Amino acid sequence: MSANTRNRRAFTALLAAGALALTLGACSSSGGSSSSSAPASAAPSSSAAMSGGTASAAAMDDQPFGAACAAVPKDGAGSFGGMAKDPVATAASNNPLLSTLVAAVKQAGLVDTLNSAQNITVFAPTNDAFAKIPKADLDALLADKAKLTKVLTYHVTPERLAPNALAGTHQTLEGGDLTVTGAQPDFTVNGNSKVLCGNVQTANATVYIVDTVLMPTS
Repeated sequence: MSANTRNRRAFTALLAAGALALTLGACSSSGGSSSSSAPASAAPSSSAAMSGGTASAAAMDDQPFGAACAAVPKDGAGSFGGMAKDPVATAASNNPLLSTLVAAVKQAGLVDTLNSAQNITVFAPTNDAFAKIPKADLDALLADKAKLTKVLTYHVTPERLAPNALAGTHQTLEGGDLTVTGAQPDFTVNGNSKVLCGNVQTANATVYIVDTVLMPTS
């Protein structure tokens, strides 16, 4: 074989190798583009899921919760919608679960105080909660305005607490602290008072209906 023939064959082999390398590079680039496009198309769906989860959590924070909420009237002044239009003492007077509390608030002369307060939280004992107190003790409490005022103001905090901020220790209008433990929908106040229906909105307060009257320690 002549030197020229060998040179021509070597040159042809080099061209073939270069063409193969270019082909493989193009395939590799095409494959990479395909795999990178998949996560890009999946990203909006993941973001939407996170956004939907946040929206759902926010919606839960806006709604009343708890088994006793079923006992609240569906319409009228005592319903959730009706209570949201009135200041807290007036709103409570329209709720059949809270008639004893309302009588105690009137006895203590606190109707105007509660109705004119801004952005407060009220832990509102049900009628059954007051019924747990022996009658003689309850009668004595209702007859002692100073002590009754102390007990009732212990049920009020000077800030509006959403469910996600409820757990913790909070100072009351009485001056003492109360402590809430748990998480929505299972909250307990001072270790023994359960929240039966929470996050009830009035014009100036957020109300948590509880099953036990709270007593200040001092």
